[in-house]
Amino acid sequence: MKISELRSIYLKFFKEKGHSVIASASLFPEDDPSVLFTSAGMHPLVPYLLGQTHPEGIRLTNVQKCIRTTDIEDVGDTTHLTFFEMLGNWSLGDYWKKEAITWSYEFLTSKKWLGFDPNKLSVTIFAGDEDSPRDDEAAEVWKSVGIPDERIYFLGKEDNWWIAGNSGPCGPCSEMFIEVDEIPKCGPDCRPGCHCGHFVEVWNDVFMMYNKSEDGKYTPLKQQSIDTGMGVERTAAMLQGVPSVFDTEAFIPLIEKIKELSSMEEFSKEEDTQIRIIADHVRSAIMIMADDRQVGPSNVEQGYIVRRLLRKAIHSADRLNIGTGFMIELTDLVVDMFKDVYKEVERNQEFIVKNLKAEEEKFRKTLTKALRRFDRIFQESNTITGQDAFLLFTSFGLPLEMTRDLAEERGIAIDMEQFTKQFEEHREKSRTATQGKFKGGLADHSEEITKLHTATHLLQTALRKVLGKEVTQNGSNITDERLRFDFTFSRKLTPDEVEQVEKMINDVIAQDIAVEQSFMKYDDAIAKGALAFFKENYGEEVSVYNIGEFSLELCGGPHVKSTAVLGKFRIAKQKKIGAGIVRIRAVLESNS
Repeated sequence: MKISELRSIYLKFFKEKGHSVIASASLFPEDDPSVLFTSAGMHPLVPYLLGQTHPEGIRLTNVQKCIRTTDIEDVGDTTHLTFFEMLGNWSLGDYWKKEAITWSYEFLTSKKWLGFDPNKLSVTIFAGDEDSPRDDEAAEVWKSVGIPDERIYFLGKEDNWWIAGNSGPCGPCSEMFIEVDEIPKCGPDCRPGCHCGHFVEVWNDVFMMYNKSEDGKYTPLKQQSIDTGMGVERTAAMLQGVPSVFDTEAFIPLIEKIKELSSMEEFSKEEDTQIRIIADHVRSAIMIMADDRQVGPSNVEQGYIVRRLLRKAIHSADRLNIGTGFMIELTDLVVDMFKDVYKEVERNQEFIVKNLKAEEEKFRKTLTKALRRFDRIFQESNTITGQDAFLLFTSFGLPLEMTRDLAEERGIAIDMEQFTKQFEEHREKSRTATQGKFKGGLADHSEEITKLHTATHLLQTALRKVLGKEVTQNGSNITDERLRFDFTFSRKLTPDEVEQVEKMINDVIAQDIAVEQSFMKYDDAIAKGALAFFKENYGEEVSVYNIGEFSLELCGGPHVKSTAVLGKFRIAKQKKIGAGIVRIRAVLESNS
């Protein structure tokens, strides 16, 4: 079964079960500073899992674009990817474990659908702890559909508890694994989750029952919901009977092109891994840059991940004797793969190509400096320490693999323990420094977050009234201390324009205007003049918020009931962050 067919029949199955098909959200979480990327299908649905009404109803299904940076170092094995697609279905306070598990079993094993051998299906279930009891209810449902006791495994939180991030809606889960006969069991204790490759996870049913606070406390949600996820590439590999995700049509054209571009005729196992890394990293970087937010390589946040992916891909290509410009040829293949699924990929191809060319050129220049520093360190000390490798990585962008290769050529073994220690300390400092940033988000409906989210609507409208309708949103980020709003414009605001925007917003706040929500068809909302800048993220039925006659916008976030509670709006800072993009930081201050 091809990937296109898998996407299609999954949505068809759940549509027949009364689910509304919703569009994939952006890879950039809207108004959520807690994570860099959408890493699971449930991420954009957090407000609705917490009880907010979804415009498309209480049963939903979709195909979601995802990025997971936690798996970057594992890329090259049989299953791990940075960019992947996730099939999902949700019940928002509607059906529960019996329906979710029964339908999962039906879709996986019925000849009408995927047709996996039920005798090859094993499941894992939450074993229970002090926060939540053992999930015997799920076990009984699995037994009722025919899974015997010996293929039901009870595991702890590390394996069978799902939460996106450190806080938010969460709960026990039940994972489904298919046995791969071509890969033998690793031993008598081989079981799902042991990572030897014999058992491959294809689906996860999450039973959202709790909300975890930042201090680690679990409280029951006001509604119980179902959240499921099935990896497209992994499932396709299983259906096609191939040993890895890289043996599916998601990667075969890329891998063939990479091999063609190399002057090598035969490839070792290690070189095959490098080919997989190139294919994954270039594909992932392209999909990030394809988003209408148009984020290219940089030294911060999402742009840093793009840069990291591309530079590692360039390094891997150098090891295979592949010349410059190879990423441009891979771009055409990636665009062809996704242009009919995600329209923005073809729409932003020019932006992608421009950034790929610029980043390779920049990295080549940086590399020259890094290699000079490497040689100087070696000449002075006749060695390269783990601390030296860390310096080359953080200050010069020299990938660790490249430093290690250069050291090995000189007969030096880098102290990886020392490098890891330095790296972990650096990461901990970064984490501590940004703790203020990682507050709020989709799961946070606190008073301050709600106020600032509402103020963002006022800011967007005011900017368009003062600067013109060329202003369009390019992203936003809200913590409990400030709002950050990125928009398209050729320059920073003048002092007079800043004053006009602030006065306009504060006049609306002073009028104590009601903030009202309604649901309507997308086309009707646009016809009424509602602002909607990321069309691919909206379904047929949408949530629309209006603030009197001043603002009308498609949105699913938290809002105040009336503008009077917002206080005084002030633009604290503005700067240009790229070609044609301006970033504003604003705060709400007490009127007293």
